[in-house]
Amino acid sequence: MELRQLRYFAVVAEELNFRRAATRLRIAGPSLSQQIRALERDLNVRLFDRDRRSVTLTPTGAALLPAARTLVDQADQLRRQAIGLSLSEPVRFGYVNWLPADLSERTAAVAQVHIDTWVLPSHAQAARVADGGLDLAICSVQTTDLDKLCLDAHLLRAEPLSAVCVGSDTSAVSAANTVVLLDADVGCWSSWNRYGQQFAGATGARTVRISDGGITGPMFFRHVRRLGCPVLSSPITQTIAVPADLVQRQVTEPAPYCTWSLVSRRSEVRENVRGVIDTLTTDTVLPDLNSAWLPMADPFR
Repeated sequence: MELRQLRYFAVVAEELNFRRAATRLRIAGPSLSQQIRALERDLNVRLFDRDRRSVTLTPTGAALLPAARTLVDQADQLRRQAIGLSLSEPVRFGYVNWLPADLSERTAAVAQVHIDTWVLPSHAQAARVADGGLDLAICSVQTTDLDKLCLDAHLLRAEPLSAVCVGSDTSAVSAANTVVLLDADVGCWSSWNRYGQQFAGATGARTVRISDGGITGPMFFRHVRRLGCPVLSSPITQTIAVPADLVQRQVTEPAPYCTWSLVSRRSEVRENVRGVIDTLTTDTVLPDLNSAWLPMADPFR
């Protein structure tokens, strides 16, 4: 005996018509008849007397109907309670270095969002979503990551990457004349190293390997001074003020962009999480990426 069969029994008892009951339940008429017969076999009773013109409850069916309705109502109440508990739980939200400034205001109507203060690299945040440590995260991912971790990506932002160099020349620099730093610490810089290697391979930019975490912060600017040529900024570096003796230069031919995705589990069905996704991705204004350089595996290329 299955709960759905009890639900079917209750609806047929109300309609006393298999065709109308099947329409109400949104199943095929023959399937409904089969399920009622299966329930009768399991209970070893006859619930309905039926012929071509009428359907009536048997005395046994009438006696069992209140208990069947009670079980169905209890199951519906349990389901509603579970949904309510799910909606009351905060949506756990992670990020790398960028969040929409109005995130809390935009999501307040659909969910309670808890922003995780454990800031980690993109590949680590994506893995946390996959294993359930987070519900959503804003990070930079590629299609290989999404397929491996069973994640979906929703584009929130695309930003151009500039170069930093010594001197006062602020004119644009071609991608082939830039340097990309690659760090030996793959635990922190795996996503950036992959991006930089792909960018260098596609444009002819030179790569320089370092081992001091100088992808960002003061060490990055020291490398710029040491190398004496335009060095491509990582997205994290671009949030830091450039020292007075250095300048930022636009990179062209082609212009490298970094995309920031809101990632979620493909199996995610909770209404509050889906509500946050819909809220943050509706009316998102994005630049034209037709002439931008993006990795071949970027989900929005």
